[in-house]
Amino acid sequence: MAREATFANDGPISAQPMPTGAQAFSERVHGLLDGQPKDEATVARALEGMDDVVESIAAGLYNMASMLVGEGEDSVRLVETAIATAELSACNDPSQSRKSSRRALCAAALELLAKRSPASLAAPLGVEPAATCIEDDDLDAAGVSREELESMMAGADRERVRTWLASLSIEVRTVFVLRAVAGFTAAETAGLLTEHGGPRASGWTADAVRAFFRQGLCSLASQLLQSTVSSH
Repeated sequence: MAREATFANDGPISAQPMPTGAQAFSERVHGLLDGQPKDEATVARALEGMDDVVESIAAGLYNMASMLVGEGEDSVRLVETAIATAELSACNDPSQSRKSSRRALCAAALELLAKRSPASLAAPLGVEPAATCIEDDDLDAAGVSREELESMMAGADRERVRTWLASLSIEVRTVFVLRAVAGFTAAETAGLLTEHGGPRASGWTADAVRAFFRQGLCSLASQLLQSTVSSH
C-alpha cells in the first residue's frame, strides 16, 4: 500500500485568540490554589468580573460539542463533563486550560458517538492516498483562514456551515472538527479516536486522519466556491 506523505505543517492549526481577560482569569484562579484557607469574600473578590470570560469559554465548548453530536441537551451535558473533568486546576496557562477542556469535551463526544452507533468511528482499512482538490493538510489550502472559519461558524453564515457539516460523513465531520475547530494535530486526533471512538476505532492513524481531513477541506473549498459564485 502506498504511504501518504507526512506534511511538515502537521502541528496544531493556528489557534484562535484567547477570550479577552482569559489570562487574568487563569492567574486569579491559580492564585487561589495555594493551599491556604479562603473565605467566601476572598474567593468572590478574586473572581469578580470574570462571568463574561466563563460564558465565552462555555459557549465555545458548546459550539464545538454541537458540531460533533448535534444541538441540544447532549451538547450541554458534554460541556458540563468537560468543565468537571478537565485538569484546569493544574494549568496556570489559559491556552493549556483550553486545550485540556477541549480534550475532555472531545473525548466525551467521541464516546457518545460510539455509544449511538458502535461502528460509526471504525478505523478505515487500507487507506490509500485520495485524489482530492486539496494537496496539503492545512486550512489555508481550502482558501480560508482559521479566523475566517471561526467567523463563519459564529456569524451570519452559522447555519450554512452547520448544514454543510451535517452533509459530511460522520468520520469526515468528526476529523474536521477535531482538527480545524479543536485544533488537535493529526497524531493527537488519531489518539483521541483510538482511545474514545469505540472498540472498532483502535486502528486510526495520523495518515488516515490526514486523508479524511483533506476530504473535509476539499468539501469546504467547494462550498466556499459555490457561495462566491452565487453571490455574483
